[in-house]
Amino acid sequence: MSTRIEVVADPVRHRCLLTTGHLSPRRLPGRPGVVRVALVQAGALLLAGDEVRIEVVVAGAVRLEIVETAGTVAYGMRGGSARWDIDITLTDGASLQWYGEPFVVAADADVTRTTTTRLTTGCTAQLRESIVLGRHRETGGRLHTSTRAWLNDQPLLAEDLDLRHSWAILGTARCLDTVTTLGVRLPDTPQTLQLEGPGSIARQLVHEQHQSTL
Repeated sequence: MSTRIEVVADPVRHRCLLTTGHLSPRRLPGRPGVVRVALVQAGALLLAGDEVRIEVVVAGAVRLEIVETAGTVAYGMRGGSARWDIDITLTDGASLQWYGEPFVVAADADVTRTTTTRLTTGCTAQLRESIVLGRHRETGGRLHTSTRAWLNDQPLLAEDLDLRHSWAILGTARCLDTVTTLGVRLPDTPQTLQLEGPGSIARQLVHEQHQSTL
């Protein structure tokens, strides 16, 4: 079953429907105009054969903030593999802020991770993804990430990365920290790529996740 967070703006009280899958979403206290939801692991993750799916739907002038209570470790899979799919839909002026905790790909893990975002004019998304290859003093496994975004059904972002612990790919770093904004641009910096449409990708390669300044 998919984990689903559905938020609809309402002038009296924003409606929030939560469905538990591999992750259990739980509503937190929030400021006016903001709905805050925590994601809590409902069981051991991430193991061979797991297919995690998270659906986020926000409609209307409301801001959804997703809080991850802990990082995720993709454990060794002994020839198996796992998936982690995120599907986001924002309409009618909705906004989303999701600053993910580290996603650690342990030795012998093989994971495909996808993020698909669809938004309409006036909507914004801020997404942070921190990939760490390997636990402490460990060589990480393999991770393929696919990111797609559309604005009003027009392509805004398409990116595929095939990551593994390799001098040719990461050098001495083992953490790829990324902040992606859609519907709005970040300020220009040497580490920021501006998309052709309204959006940006800021990215740093560091040895430890806490060293990132993003």
